[in-house]
Order: sequence, then C-alpha cells, then structure tokens
Amino acid sequence: MSATEATAGRLEIVSDAICPWCWIGKAHLDAALALLAAEGLRFEIGWLPYQLNPDMPEGGVDRRAYRTEKFGSWERSQELDAQVAEAGRAAGLEFRHALMTRTPNTVEAHRLIRLAAPDGVQHAVAERLFRAYFQEGEDVGEPATLARLGAEAGMGEDALAAFAAGEAARAEVVAESLGLARAGISGVPSFLLDRHLLFSGAMPAERMAAGFRRAVEILRERAA
Repeated sequence: MSATEATAGRLEIVSDAICPWCWIGKAHLDAALALLAAEGLRFEIGWLPYQLNPDMPEGGVDRRAYRTEKFGSWERSQELDAQVAEAGRAAGLEFRHALMTRTPNTVEAHRLIRLAAPDGVQHAVAERLFRAYFQEGEDVGEPATLARLGAEAGMGEDALAAFAAGEAARAEVVAESLGLARAGISGVPSFLLDRHLLFSGAMPAERMAAGFRRAVEILRERAA
C-alpha cells in the first residue's frame, strides 16, 4: 500500500508472541483483510505488546514443568494443546507442541516486533515468531534467535542493530503492555481500530470482516 493510498483506519492487534490463539487469530485476520480488500477497505496494520506472563523469569522456564503446575497435570496441558491444534488445523496452521520445550519471557520478542515498525514489517515479524515458536520449536525469548528471525522477516540493519544493543523499546514495550491491561484488555488477541477496542478472540474470518466493516461504518458516521 502506498503512503498516499487512503485507508479505512489503523487496525492494531494486541498480542503475545506465545499465545496460540493469537497465531490462529492472525490467520483469520489475514483472510478477513483479503475479503475486505476486495471491497476496497484497506487498513494500516500495527501490533501492540501484551504479556500473558509478565512475571516470567528473563530466561524462561521448562514448558512441561510450567504447564503442569499451571493446569494441575501434564495430561490436562496436553488436552488443551490438542484443542489448540484442532482449531489451528481449521485455520490452516500446524502446531507441533512436541517440539516446544521452553516457555519464554516475551519482552525481547515484543521489542523486536516494535522495532520492526519503521521497516513496515511488523506483520511479517509477528508471523515469523509465531511459526518459529509453535511449529519449529524455537526459543523466541533468546535474543540471537530473535535477531535471526527478524532478519528473515525483512527487518533492516538499523532496526536489528538497535535490537542487538539490548535496550531500545524495552521501556515502551513494558509500559504499553501494562497500560493495555490497566485499560481493561484481559485477553488476546484483541483488535483495535483507531484505538477503539472492537473485540477479543480468534473468531472466524467472515465474522471478523463483518466486525471491521461495521466499525468502519460507525466511525465514519461519527466523523460526518
């Protein structure tokens, strides 16, 4: 989309890099955006940080131990993983939970996504991180891994250098994640149009498209 092409507004996705429903939601979002683009509705896309586990140790933890404690048993965790995998297949995604050994702290992943904005590749970086974690078993809390994934998704040298320096966007990511939680967002993915919260959840593409379409109509009516 050219800089001069009009959009229907800025659509932002509140997400965490290790949220399976966020990857499923992104798949449905991409399909919804394609439906709306065919009608002439196009959006500026951005990603906002949300930490599902803000107290996670910096180096992450063993996934099996963490989820066993969280859900009461490993068997229950596997049942939930199977539900996610089924929903993923319906969205055209393959989850490989057997490859996932770590539950990482996601501040570094959010830093990477934020620093991808000037290059216009936030959407691509988010997708690359989801695929790396859920399908390839990568540790998306490890800075060297993240830098490689960012480069694969199209981030430029300046953005990657800022990420490698270690502090760029850290304070902003933490503050924004806390701010979104305090504003009432308690689940991800959540979708905002021009900073108006539309809905949360990985609903099917047709329902998403209908929600975005109606939101555009309402905001245009208010502006008229």
